[in-house]
Formats: sequence, structure tokens, C-alpha cells
Amino acid sequence: MDAIDLKILALLQADAGLSNAEIADRVGLSPTPCWRRIRALEEAGVIRRRVALLDRDSLNVGVTVFVQVRTNQHNAEWFARFAAAVETIPEVVEFYRMAGEIDYLLRVVVPDIAAYDGVYKRLIAAIDLYDVSSSFAMEEIKYTTALPLAYAPRPSTTRNQ
Repeated sequence: MDAIDLKILALLQADAGLSNAEIADRVGLSPTPCWRRIRALEEAGVIRRRVALLDRDSLNVGVTVFVQVRTNQHNAEWFARFAAAVETIPEVVEFYRMAGEIDYLLRVVVPDIAAYDGVYKRLIAAIDLYDVSSSFAMEEIKYTTALPLAYAPRPSTTRNQ
């Protein structure tokens, strides 16, 4: 990736709805070479997909809960059942396997504590868990979907536009 690719990525992270012509103009290319670069970034998997970011409060899911899960079952069969159970719960928007004292971390969005209780009950009904601890976010200080681009690999020579 060169500087133009990084500019394209920065623009798309800020607004995936920009037209190819708008992006081309902002990065100093004509539309066809810009489109080719975007297609190449998509084909390489750098751009996984383009989405709309929705307002959680407008959709009545403004409460964020971080759920820490510990298990005493560390085998592939248990994990497959756990992952399948989590997949069926749309309120779980992020799911990570962790290193350290916590085995898994889930980020859940719901309207209120009662709704989270329903999510919790569905989760424990689906799979045996050793310990579950939930923390409710009081305030969102920073939230972004934009990834830092400073670490992206750079070519040793300039690429043709």
C-alpha cells in the first residue's frame, strides 16, 4: 500500500458512502485508477465490507455491557457449542477469546438491565459456564470503527497509479 491507498482507506473509514468520483478527487486521481485501487483493496481483503453505522440510542440499545466469562472446560467441542450459542444472540456485538484470568469477553448492547438479564438467561441456558461477570458502561468516552493506518505496510518503491 502506498500513500494514495492509505488516503483512500482513511476516506472510506470516515464515510463509506462517498462516491468513487469524490474519493478520486480528494486523493488526486481520475475515477478509473481510483476505482481500480479500491477494487484491489477489496480483493486483497483490506476492505472487508462497507457498512452503515447506526445510532444505538435511536434504536433503543444504548446500554453497553461487558461480559467476562470464565470456563473450566477448555476443549474444542465445548467451544464450538459456546460460539454457536453466542452467534444466536444478536445483542452480542463483539466476542473475543482472551489471555489471562478471563477466558472470553463479550460486548452486549441492550435497552436496559432487564433486557440484559434476558440475554444472560439465554446464554446460561445454552451452555455451561463456570463464572460470568457483567460490567455496565456508565459513559462512552471514545468509540470508533476507524483503524489506525500508521502501521500499514508500505512499499519500498513507488507504485504506478
